[in-house]
Amino acid sequence: MRFPPRITRTGASIAVLSALLVGGTVTAGTAGAATSAVGSICYGDLPSQAHTTLDLIARGGPFPYSQDGVVFQNRESRLPSQRTGYYHEYTVKTPGSPTRGARRIITGEESQEDYYTPDHYATFDLVDYGC
Repeated sequence: MRFPPRITRTGASIAVLSALLVGGTVTAGTAGAATSAVGSICYGDLPSQAHTTLDLIARGGPFPYSQDGVVFQNRESRLPSQRTGYYHEYTVKTPGSPTRGARRIITGEESQEDYYTPDHYATFDLVDYGC
């Protein structure tokens, strides 16, 4: 399944980041009960390969791996709890890796948030497009 191109990513990201920065927690009203495993990362601090992946997502592909765009199950429950099908995952290429590597972008469908994981779902950072 291919996830449709994204129009904007700032609305939910700003709400979640504001809650994290001001109060240290995110409420159900801001992001559907985020877990403490979610941090934040400035768009400019992402590796260049993540920028490439986000550009591909915005354009709707084509994606380099057949697994790109599949539903992310959130089995580890490190992202805010959502219905099945809400999250989708995309590969962030790892230079020198003979496989897909461990880096991914996880997208949230309705709030249009983007998460980066450099370590195959052990940790997640919400991408902040405003810094």
